[in-house]
Amino acid sequence: MTATSDGTPKVAIILGTRPEIIKCAPLIKACDRRGVDCLLIHTGQHYSEDLDQVFFDQLELPTPDYNLEVGSRSHGEQTGRMLEGIENLLEAHTPDVVLVQGDTNSVLAGALAGAKSNIDVGHVEAGLRSFDREMPEETNRVVTDHVSDYLFAPTEETKRYLERESVPGEIVVTGNTIVDSLYEYRDLAAEKSDVLNELNVAEDDFYLLTAHRAENVDTRDSFGRLLEGVSRFAAQTDREVVYPIHPRAQSRLDEFGLAVPEEIRTIEPLDFLDFLRLESAAALVFTDSGGVQEETCILGTPCVTLRYSTERPETAYVGANCLAGLDPDDIVEAGTMMLGKCADWDVPFGDGRAAERILDVLAVGAEPDAAEVPT
Repeated sequence: MTATSDGTPKVAIILGTRPEIIKCAPLIKACDRRGVDCLLIHTGQHYSEDLDQVFFDQLELPTPDYNLEVGSRSHGEQTGRMLEGIENLLEAHTPDVVLVQGDTNSVLAGALAGAKSNIDVGHVEAGLRSFDREMPEETNRVVTDHVSDYLFAPTEETKRYLERESVPGEIVVTGNTIVDSLYEYRDLAAEKSDVLNELNVAEDDFYLLTAHRAENVDTRDSFGRLLEGVSRFAAQTDREVVYPIHPRAQSRLDEFGLAVPEEIRTIEPLDFLDFLRLESAAALVFTDSGGVQEETCILGTPCVTLRYSTERPETAYVGANCLAGLDPDDIVEAGTMMLGKCADWDVPFGDGRAAERILDVLAVGAEPDAAEVPT
C-alpha cells in the first residue's frame, strides 16, 4: 500500500446504513486522533436524512464529505448507482485505502470500486458466514472478502472461515468495532436517554423486538408466525413487547392487512442512544438482526434470534443467544430458555480497541503484537 509523504495513508471510509455509522464511528474518531486524512462517503442506502443526522450528531461524527443519496432500489440498480458514484469519487480523491464495514450493498459497491480502481481495500468485520446463500448479505460479504487486501476478522472463528476459503488478502484478528462503540456510549445512553419514561416501561419488565429481514417480513405467513410466537410468549409471561418498526416492515403489515397482536406495541424507529438504552434495559430481545445479536451479547441482555442461521455463532457459543426460527412454538420455547439467564458470558468480540488495531495494520503494514490481539 502506498502512502502520503509523511508515511500515513489517506483513508476513504464508505458507509450507507445506520448500523455502519455506529460501527465505523470508532474508525472515524481514531483517524481524527491520529491525524489521518479521512474521506467519508455516505451512499445514502438508508435514506432518512433526519434520522441519519441524529446518528452523526449523537456519535459526534463529522458530516460525510459526500452523500450519494441512492435510497431504496432493487439490489442491482442500487449497487450499480453506488458503484458508479463511489468510483468517480475515488478517482477524484485517490485515497491509499478504502475501508468498508459489514455486508450491505454499500459494502459490496465500495469494495468493487476500490478493487477496480487498484486501491487497497480493507474489509472490517470480515469472515462472517451464515452459510445461507439465499441471504443477499451472504453474497455481499463473501465477494467483498475475496477482493479485499486486508481482512479485519472480529474473532478467531471468522479468521478460520477465511483461511478455509483461501482468501488472497492479509487476515488480522482485531475484534469488532461494535464493542468500541458500545463501551464508549452505553453509559451516555443511560444518562441521556429518557426513552423508558417516554414509553412508560420499567427496566427488566418488557421485551424488545426488531424484525425487518426480507425472508421474515416479505411474506404474510412468515411475518404472521413471527408476531404470533413473540406475542404468545409475552402473554404467557405477562410482559409487553416494544417493537421499533422498520419502514419496510410497516409497509408489509399494511400490504398484508396483518394486525399486530395487542401484546406488541409498535413505535417509530429510534435514534442510537434510545435504542441502546432499550437494548440494555429489556428483559429479553427478539431479533432477526445480526448487529442486535452482537449488541445484546456485549450489553448482557439475553437474545432470541428469529432466524434459522446466524453469521454470529459466537453469541450462541457463549450462551447469550439462541436460534428459534419462525415457528411460534419454537419461539415460545426459546424465550422460556433465555428469559432470566444470567449474563455471565464472556464477550467474544474483543476488548474495545478494534479501531486502533485496524489503523495499526494500515499504518505499519504488519499485524499487531499477538499479545494485544483479542480472541
